[in-house]
This record gives sequence, structure tokens and C-alpha cells, in this order.
Amino acid sequence: MTDPTTEQSLAGIEINNRLFFRLFQAANTLHTKGTQALDEFGITTQQWSVLGALSRPQAAAGMTVNELSHYLLVSRQNLTGLLGRLERDGLIERLTSEEDRRSRKVKLSAKGEALWAAIAEPIHTFYDAALKGFSFDDRLTFIHYLSRLQRNMAQI
Repeated sequence: MTDPTTEQSLAGIEINNRLFFRLFQAANTLHTKGTQALDEFGITTQQWSVLGALSRPQAAAGMTVNELSHYLLVSRQNLTGLLGRLERDGLIERLTSEEDRRSRKVKLSAKGEALWAAIAEPIHTFYDAALKGFSFDDRLTFIHYLSRLQRNMAQI
């Protein structure tokens, strides 16, 4: 006879493996399909995430690279190259912070704001298609569980 504790443990391991593999697959699909949705605009999903972060009302005055790095959960090194390309393309600008003249902030340029406005509809269409079959409450619950998972992983 099999030990019930071992069975639960093996089932738990299998469920955990499936869950994290599905997250990995979802992230890869987001990258692939998101890139296809934005292809006509010439931006990547990584650039989309930076533009999205900077388009929020809370970021209207700009964000430091540190703030942006923490918000997006990416390293400063990964962000540096991304910001360089966005700046080269005229989508962002780096300004001296009014609070601390030694600090610089990154914000959307007028061209970046126009691009963000242009990609809003394709992005919302993509979101709606990806979340088809999810009720409003399902979406809130999904956010809750993903946030809890992210917090737990950050504490490891």
C-alpha cells in the first residue's frame, strides 16, 4: 500500500511543475503573440512594457531608472539598453529631476505619447482576445493570485 503522504507529495510536485510550466508557456506566448500584435508599430513587448509604465498618470512627471527597474522587476542593466533604443527612436526623454538636480528621470516624449495612443486599441483587442471567457471577477481573482505568487517568489 502506498503512503498517502507520499501520494499527496507526488501530486503536489506534479501540480507545481504543471503550474510553473504553464506560466513559462504563457510568458513565451505573450512575447510571441504580443510582438505580432505590435509588429506594425515597430516595437517589442519589452518596449511596450516600458511605454506602458511611463504612460500611467503616476509617471507623468517621469520615473528614475531605479523606480522603473523596480516597477517592471527588471535589472538596471537590461533596462539601460532598452531605454537607449527608446531614446534613440525619440519615444522617451531623460530629464533632470526637479526634486534632485543630480538625478535624471525618464518620461514619454510627445512622440512616445502619440505612439502609446496609437497602440492602445490593438493592445486592448489583444487583451480582450487573450482573456476571452474570463469574467470581470475571474480577472480580479487572477490578478490576486498572480500578485501573491510574485510576492512569494520575491521573498525567496
